[in-house]
Amino acid sequence: MKPDRKTMLLYAVTDRAWTGKMSLYEQVRTALENGVTCVQLRDKEPDEEAFFKEAVEICNLCHEYSVPFIINDYVEIAVRCGADGVHVGQDDMSPSEVRRRVGDDMIIGVSAHNTEEAVRAVRDGADYLGVGAVFGSLTKKNVCNMPLESLKEICSAVDVPIVAIGGISADNIGLLRGSGIDGVAVVSAIFAAGDIGKATAELLSLARNTVSNRN
Repeated sequence: MKPDRKTMLLYAVTDRAWTGKMSLYEQVRTALENGVTCVQLRDKEPDEEAFFKEAVEICNLCHEYSVPFIINDYVEIAVRCGADGVHVGQDDMSPSEVRRRVGDDMIIGVSAHNTEEAVRAVRDGADYLGVGAVFGSLTKKNVCNMPLESLKEICSAVDVPIVAIGGISADNIGLLRGSGIDGVAVVSAIFAAGDIGKATAELLSLARNTVSNRN
């Protein structure tokens, strides 16, 4: 399976920091009902068996909506739960090693912060890139804003789908117009929202107006 650029349009990355009134499963369902086009399950320090159980449930949910389901970092769990893909960072397993473990059919996403990392990731087998942090990050410390020109340069240098990530919200997503991205990845703009459904629908509309798909 290879990522369709259209499925990268509004890429939701989970963070259980904002669960409370709703479970993570309920939050993801609401986001899916309102137009999210891809879901990544991310948990940096999970109980692995509990994480696997949750991954199976959310994977099945995503497939009800014909939306790709991606696991962050945990390659073996991604394979076990039937995920559509796995996403790794620069300090994680290399894309080539991930491919060796998951086979030819699974999507591999890689984080990139500059053109050199982007080109190397694609050369090593990345099917799409998460690029940023474009506006800093609420979920990661010690990250700097990526200049728009750097984002444009990365988009021009590779031919796989590019998803911008990092501090993206309804208030600033329009600043990415013309960069060449294929979609936006959001965390708090969806999962920290008081009304997840309304926030998702608004972001979907804004993403459509922001993204200019490349041929």
